[in-house]
Amino acid sequence: MGLSDEQAAKVVAMAMELARQGATAEVLELVEHGLPVDTRDGEGNTMLMLAAYHGKVDTVRALVERGADVDLRNARDQSPVAGALFKGEEEVVAVLRDAGADLDSGTPSARATAEMFGRSHLLG
Repeated sequence: MGLSDEQAAKVVAMAMELARQGATAEVLELVEHGLPVDTRDGEGNTMLMLAAYHGKVDTVRALVERGADVDLRNARDQSPVAGALFKGEEEVVAVLRDAGADLDSGTPSARATAEMFGRSHLLG
């Protein structure tokens, strides 16, 4: 039996909040029970984007290990690595960079964001 649209929306909202909070075990449980790792909210954010933006390195690492697309941009054309750079989340930037994040995609790109905020040293 599948979920109604309303139920599915509630699951997505819950997953996004868990990612934002860095509740890694709960996020992974949802993924293991069938929630696509690259599920998006109404603003195009993925769990990876929200975890990255909020500096939840363990959640970021776990999502990357489960195949999350490190380059999926939200509706505002922002990438997870650019969001992490904007917030100064050094460990998250390193995880995403090591996972092959495209430093030139999005608006502004991670490179442009790093330059704007004097964090180019985080790009390796």
